[in-house]
Amino acid sequence: MKWDALADQPCSIARSLAVIGDRWTLMILRDCFLGVRRFETFQARLGISRTIVTDRLRVLVEEGVLRREAYQHNPLRHEYRLTAKGMELHPVILAIARFGDDHYAGQAGPPVVRRHKGCGCDFQPVQVCSECGESVTARDVEARPGVGFEGL
Repeated sequence: MKWDALADQPCSIARSLAVIGDRWTLMILRDCFLGVRRFETFQARLGISRTIVTDRLRVLVEEGVLRREAYQHNPLRHEYRLTAKGMELHPVILAIARFGDDHYAGQAGPPVVRRHKGCGCDFQPVQVCSECGESVTARDVEARPGVGFEGL
């Protein structure tokens, strides 16, 4: 299957990957959640070409994950901010970070610690059931066809 065919698949994961499944896109999103907003900062932090940064930011704006806002008018310069749709990716980024912390952090430990502003405590992201609030792992989940199921 070709990369651009993912958006046409009858699968929410495939359709999402068509937008965010590229490594540089995920790194840009990571940086967005760390407060990065400007093109030059994305490029400097990632050490990749302007063309790649431009392309990934363009797709994220077109898909409504980021919005482009002018912060300077002479010369015209823009920054990129997460939209409400983009903010919904926070649990995805946290899950990837948790996986990396658990399996790939160095001897010193995780490179970033997350603190819950509400209680002031450092925390580990966990997945919980939206209905009962219990912690959920892969062994606790059963997938079944939904109304949009077209067959895989």
